[in-house]
Amino acid sequence: MPGTSAPPPTDNQTRLDRPFIAAVAGLGIGFYGLLCIWPGTASWRSLALLPTLALGVFPLGADIAKRLLAGELRADMLALVSFGAALALAQWLVAAILVLMLSGGEALEGLASRRAFRVLDAMARRMPQTAHRVTSSGVEDVPVAEIIPGDVLSVHPHEISPVDGVVVSGRGSMDESFLTGEPYRMGKSVGSSTLSGAVNGESVLTIRASKHAKDSRYSAIMKVMEESIQNKPRMRRLADSIAVWYAPLAIVVAATAWAAGGGSERFLAVVVSATPCPLIIAVPVAVIGAVSLAASRSIVVRDPAVLEGIGGCRTAIFDKTGTLTYGKPILTELIPAPAWTRLEALSVAAGLERYSRHPLARSILDAADREGAPTLEAEEIHETPGEGLLGVVGGREIRITGRRQAEARGIQLPPTQGGLECVLTEDGAFAALLRFRDAPREESRPFLSHLPRRHRFEKLMIVSGDRESEVRYLANAVGVSDIRAQASPEDKVAIVSSEEKRGPVLFVGDGINDAPALLHASVGVAIGSADVTAAAAGAVILTPDLVKVDELLHIGRRMRTIALESAVGGVVLSLAAMLAAAWGHLSPVEGAIAQEVIDLAAILNSARAACPGRLTDFRTASAAAAS
Repeated sequence: MPGTSAPPPTDNQTRLDRPFIAAVAGLGIGFYGLLCIWPGTASWRSLALLPTLALGVFPLGADIAKRLLAGELRADMLALVSFGAALALAQWLVAAILVLMLSGGEALEGLASRRAFRVLDAMARRMPQTAHRVTSSGVEDVPVAEIIPGDVLSVHPHEISPVDGVVVSGRGSMDESFLTGEPYRMGKSVGSSTLSGAVNGESVLTIRASKHAKDSRYSAIMKVMEESIQNKPRMRRLADSIAVWYAPLAIVVAATAWAAGGGSERFLAVVVSATPCPLIIAVPVAVIGAVSLAASRSIVVRDPAVLEGIGGCRTAIFDKTGTLTYGKPILTELIPAPAWTRLEALSVAAGLERYSRHPLARSILDAADREGAPTLEAEEIHETPGEGLLGVVGGREIRITGRRQAEARGIQLPPTQGGLECVLTEDGAFAALLRFRDAPREESRPFLSHLPRRHRFEKLMIVSGDRESEVRYLANAVGVSDIRAQASPEDKVAIVSSEEKRGPVLFVGDGINDAPALLHASVGVAIGSADVTAAAAGAVILTPDLVKVDELLHIGRRMRTIALESAVGGVVLSLAAMLAAAWGHLSPVEGAIAQEVIDLAAILNSARAACPGRLTDFRTASAAAAS
């Protein structure tokens, strides 16, 4: 949207030069090795390392120092100490090897994550940049930013409404599900309100703008999104959690070795041997392996922190429409009059609805096809706004209308039970009542019951922008008691923030109205591949299937186990090398080489994360538990 600022640079943006630094370091060290075996080049050897030192030591050291000054104790803290000691002692090769290890590990992780800073751009690209303004001289295309309240606009079929407004001419429908959570295409006629960002149906609608573009509903969602980017809680990464105790321990050992008479070179040997490259490298390698495994199962992991953190979530929040449901109205109940049968009512209704553009017409036709009801021919069809659909079928006057219109004609109907309804009448008398719901996915209930048993979730919630009666209907169907209905995108962010005070939160959704919450949650998982929603999520399930969410949970937990094995095992070996250096058995260069061997072992173990493990299908597990 015009006037919306881009989000601030993310950590990934500041690290896009790491592959280049790693490449320069590798070339510099390789060239140094060639000079070592070439006779008469001793005075030139250090020159081969100057580009590495200039491009690597100072930028990396400044980056680490800045984080330390901000109070962040990270796994790479020892690298800063090692840089300083190596430069002070003119150990240029040691400094270059440290650059290679540190920038190489961060480059590996950078390959696995490119996401949050593109979210607002994706939202802005979705909206039209121009609108069709209706004037006395005709229709002109104008920039959306120039629209003012009171302007009359033409919204063409399948276009996105540029601003909030009110219909002044035309009749059709709009898909507002991404914005409101309502699973149905909403009928629009004169006097109906429209939302910016809603997708128009097959009819031209003329609307009068009620707000500026920057004040419309879609822009408000973008503002919430930007705030979520700014205020998203940062998860403590696995490597940094281990570094909290490991880094101070290594510095104490190095200082003790120096104080015991080993000198400054002994101090350097200890800190180089202790540099936690298994933490810096092993975890990203495991992440990349798990990312590849997830991709083979139609799961795109956009943020590696998802894989590290998803196993620690104990609260799961789910959107309703399109996530736990199919996202479209389905005929769930048909109550015929005593003189009618179900198939007869379906046949007559389908005969009329085949000519209608009403949002429920497709649901009736699908039900008739599913149940084998023949579609009868209809004649003299009329569709009057606000009155319903009227036609002649088999010589009888048949009308399909709403409950309110039917009751206004004195027709007695069964009590309402929520959802959407339409009434079928024959020659003005009641023939049938048709009820529609957004049906829950077949796998929703077993999946939700599986989460506490297998993945140790303690709290499950459904948060939706839909009406409370609809959310309660779904909650009862899938076995969830905690719901929040009619929740705006701002409300969803507030709910996520409140739950995160008690621990990490998993949020699963599919609509644009879920994007701010997906971005704000500890772990956000999007169902489907809509550009904006996918850009806001840490992981994207490309197929609308909750089985894939379960697979992501298993992949994340297995990845974390393997990463812990590599990180802790590497740290133990690093501790051994550190003690050997403290006793004088390793020089600084030997310590750096020993650390590279430890890195190799950690990387080989971490690579196992790319191999498919045993992913238990929750449907099988639920059936076994029930038996």
